[in-house]
Amino acid sequence: MSTHTFAELGVSRALVQALARRQITQPFPVQRLVIGDVLAGRDVLVKSPTGSGKTLAFGIPIVERIAAAAARPAALVLAPTRELTSQIVDEVRPLAQARGLRVCAVYGGVGLTRQASTAARSHILVATPGRLEDLLARGAFTLDAIRILALDEADRMLDMGFRPAVERIIDACPKGRQTLLFSATLDGEAGHFAKRYTRDAVLREQGSDAPRSAPAIEHRFITVASERRVHALVEELAGERALALVFVRTKRGADRLVRRLGSHGVEAVAMHGDKSQRQREQALARFESGAIDTMVATDVAARGIDVAGISHVINFDPPGDRDSYVHRVGRTARAGRSGIGITLVSSGERREVRRLAEELGIAHELSGSAAEHHRRHPAPAARSRTARPGGGSRRRRAGA
Repeated sequence: MSTHTFAELGVSRALVQALARRQITQPFPVQRLVIGDVLAGRDVLVKSPTGSGKTLAFGIPIVERIAAAAARPAALVLAPTRELTSQIVDEVRPLAQARGLRVCAVYGGVGLTRQASTAARSHILVATPGRLEDLLARGAFTLDAIRILALDEADRMLDMGFRPAVERIIDACPKGRQTLLFSATLDGEAGHFAKRYTRDAVLREQGSDAPRSAPAIEHRFITVASERRVHALVEELAGERALALVFVRTKRGADRLVRRLGSHGVEAVAMHGDKSQRQREQALARFESGAIDTMVATDVAARGIDVAGISHVINFDPPGDRDSYVHRVGRTARAGRSGIGITLVSSGERREVRRLAEELGIAHELSGSAAEHHRRHPAPAARSRTARPGGGSRRRRAGA
């Protein structure tokens, strides 16, 4: 018999009530799959797409299993980016407070001394590997009391070169800990890593490593001449939508595209690794609030973006591989919503994009030609810098 409520999964009344205060009353599929195993103390490997509700899948049982009187820190969540650590803390903190627990985000770009003091007094740490190692090297605290270790987006941490740091951190934790590993894929390096650092782990799969199928995400590929790439993007942004996340390959390319969009009257913000922590937080806040409805980001910077209102993900530069495509389009259609993934493709990119689409099983969406696209969408006239594509009614029509 399947479970349909958090209480049936073994979640305490205090946390059920804390969830209800946030209008969260029914567990998502990944939460139904995972929470019971974690509460039972088992190691768990979870293959789940982004936006599936996995943060609460590990956050709820971690909070349940840590006592307020426990030695600190008692639980550690490792994540690849500053933005993701902040968003995990935002999700977990209301639950932790319901049980008298303290949660701390540990990432670079903020003062070490204050962060060290706060982290040492917290029950649950949510950390990026680099800054956590900095604090450990300073002797701010140890990981000797860690009972539960969770690795979120483990595949991306490995892709970003964090494996040596993650291994050192794991080695600093007690061998008898409980380990939870969440990843969009458990193939290759991520799979080997998972087997090495877990014990008799139960494997749970929700969804697949391919992009979610219709009606959740509609996939579009638009063939366009290179010199018309910005015009094609402006045309897409002028349509009916809520928030749009635009992906580019490089940090310099993100800043350049923001300027070029501005010349067409489209206000956008850039998100990339050369921005300071304060700049990144301000850009994300403006985007999430809808004050600016277009964000241009690189792959790494966008890893922690979990904004429910993203209706469109647009690949201005096509992704280099299948996993990058999945992670990109996974920023839309989150938490049961629908969304649209659009990829702009020049003639020189078509072969590689077709190969990628075939691997994902969506090659049938790759059709049309630059000429057909140009006939449907003539080049737009440049708008004033103060104009917003589609006007103010677009957001209301999109239900944002």
